[in-house]
Amino acid sequence: MHVLILGGTRDAMNLAAVLLHDPRFEATYSLAGRTRRPLPSGLPTRRGGFGGIAGLVQWLQDHGAAAVVDATHPFAAQMSANAVAACRMTGLPLLRLGRPAWTPVDGDHWYDVPDLDAAAVRLGEVTEPGQNVLLTTGGTTLRHFESMAGLHFVVRCVDPPEPPPAFASWTLITDRGPFDLAGEQALLSRYGIDIVVTKNSGGLAAQPKLGAARHAGLPVIMVERPELPSADHELYSVEDVIANLEALRG
Repeated sequence: MHVLILGGTRDAMNLAAVLLHDPRFEATYSLAGRTRRPLPSGLPTRRGGFGGIAGLVQWLQDHGAAAVVDATHPFAAQMSANAVAACRMTGLPLLRLGRPAWTPVDGDHWYDVPDLDAAAVRLGEVTEPGQNVLLTTGGTTLRHFESMAGLHFVVRCVDPPEPPPAFASWTLITDRGPFDLAGEQALLSRYGIDIVVTKNSGGLAAQPKLGAARHAGLPVIMVERPELPSADHELYSVEDVIANLEALRG
């Protein structure tokens, strides 16, 4: 049974590690190609876009795929929408391996915003010149904040952004999770962070920064997830994905 994994997340890597050693399945791991140093999955891997819905349909047909697992980032809305459309056109089952969104707990001070532009607006409303902002929304999102004057941005992402952002003052940290609470607390202290801006990615790998912000009494601007079209199977663990693939295999 040939399974296409739309990857790019730690959840996708965990699924790939299981399928790699399961002789019942043949799997291909697909990456959008945005990360220059992706972690190896061990599976046959393709990089780059499919060329829209039509290109994905063609790939699925040419390679005899029997199922698709969408394990992309919760903010990869276009790829998820294309997967839904392509699976409907081909009649293939679509399984989505998701992760629950983060929710605030006692002590959190979050500003929920619907998108990155709204995050920039709110940032301007709640900060003062000279403050330090930890920005962890991804290297491709920085243009949304380039109009913000008087702030120092501490940008953390996997790869250096290309082109570099037009910030008057900024520091780049290239790092990849998972992170831990002590390390995140040290980072906030080292750079004198006054506010955190992040996406609601969910999962455990990046969650410690929220705990660190809570302990430090710092506000967080939280960009809400885009709404995605429903998959045939909405799942939240690798074990559930394997169980559903077994049922589909018969």
